[in-house]
Amino acid sequence: MHDHRKLGRELGLFDTDPLIGAGLPYWLPDGAIVRHGLEEYIRAVEREAGYQHVYSPALGKRELYEISGHWAHYSDDMYPAMDLGGEQVVLRPSLCPHHALIYRSRSHSYRELPLRMAELGAMYRSELSGVLGGLTRVRCIQLNDAHIFCTLDQVADEAAGALALIGSAYRAMGISTERYRLSLPGAGGKYVAAPEMWDHAGKILREVLDRSGVPYDAVEGEAAFYGPKIDVQVSDHVGRESTLSTVQVDFYQPEQFGLHYIGPDGAKHRPVMVHRSIIGSVERAVAHLIEQHGGAFPAWLAPLQAVVLPISAAEEPAAAALHEQCRRAGLRVRILDAESGSLGARIRESRLVPYHLILGPAETANGGVAVRLRDGRRLPAQPAHDAVARIRATVENRDTRLWLE
Repeated sequence: MHDHRKLGRELGLFDTDPLIGAGLPYWLPDGAIVRHGLEEYIRAVEREAGYQHVYSPALGKRELYEISGHWAHYSDDMYPAMDLGGEQVVLRPSLCPHHALIYRSRSHSYRELPLRMAELGAMYRSELSGVLGGLTRVRCIQLNDAHIFCTLDQVADEAAGALALIGSAYRAMGISTERYRLSLPGAGGKYVAAPEMWDHAGKILREVLDRSGVPYDAVEGEAAFYGPKIDVQVSDHVGRESTLSTVQVDFYQPEQFGLHYIGPDGAKHRPVMVHRSIIGSVERAVAHLIEQHGGAFPAWLAPLQAVVLPISAAEEPAAAALHEQCRRAGLRVRILDAESGSLGARIRESRLVPYHLILGPAETANGGVAVRLRDGRRLPAQPAHDAVARIRATVENRDTRLWLE
């Protein structure tokens, strides 16, 4: 594996500046393409799975986090409150209190549940400078977060569904899991004191993991302050583990915020809140993609998906037409003309690009193209429109294979 901090900068994906501050990277154009690809993918997946998307502010009153329990149990990782117009406001460390308020703003019937609410939103963590690094530990996180408000009978199925979405996303991104961890509470005052709640939530998550058939380790002291969670662990280039995706069961915050739904008996009932993040923070997901793939991203995420390579100046008009055909098909494409160097040199220059579309005299005469894949495979000459359609299908299917037979 590669070090994303070095390779990400070399590839022009992200960088930092001391005037912006440590742990606050900015995204360069190619990095923004990768980020947008992930964001579009996860929103589409969530819509298909029945999620509704919302937006919420990155600030909240201190009182909000006192109610949620963050101020008492998580304040060491939060930025200090700011005085604003006689009130104290805080950069949010989590999206769940906002989503609880959005749920509370309308009445709900049991017929609406499960209600799946998702947001790609900014969160802020007061990380110490000594632990900051690249995209994996940052102070502003864009989190693929969601909260499912459901009945007790629905919790296990909703958590299992979230775990299945995580597996599907990892296959699409071409990344591997180091291990699954059942994160349980440990000793000390870090956790909400509610033994029955912890026991009940832990049993549900064990059931979900057992049902899914994945091996897992139960580890104490790694839970969220309000409930246990399933952590999907990945490893970096030196074998250090970190959490990318999570599924959590929360009985605590629905109680704190007085959430309810109207049951079939006409009475008020308390929903359960399932927290889940499919790809985790966009920053950490991109860091892992860089390290896992060495910059050779799956075609659907590649900043540049195809290069058109005319062998000589005589093929340049055909190259311009093929470039336009690719562009109209929605591909990210560029021409590297003969003046840029020999064909071999241009192929080496674009070695991370999934598709090399080569045009010589024979291809130009026949309306064809010779396709060379990033992995070195050379495909027989074929009609240009067939090659473009095949590439487009691979990209749209978000397939990790370069060529679909």
